[in-house]
Amino acid sequence: MGVSFGDKIFHSLSYAVLAFLWFYTFFFQFKISKTKAILFASVISIIFGIIIEVLQGVFTSTRQADVYDVLANSLGVLFAACLLLLKNINTVKKL
Repeated sequence: MGVSFGDKIFHSLSYAVLAFLWFYTFFFQFKISKTKAILFASVISIIFGIIIEVLQGVFTSTRQADVYDVLANSLGVLFAACLLLLKNINTVKKL
């Protein structure tokens, strides 16, 4: 079974969006510091991606767990975290 590049891009983008949404929830709703919000959002998103892949492998007969999906998901989360950290740095530099 080959690795579908388009599928992995979709996974990465989806998990980047998920991480952004978690970040904004922690930062704006719970008033957690930006750095902690990024960390919490990243950890929760990556754990969620791993759990979903395991559940696919265990509970479905039409899908299987894919380590490349976990990697793509995690890279999307890392991308989001980097963007959020860079935004944080640029905001501090402007002050």
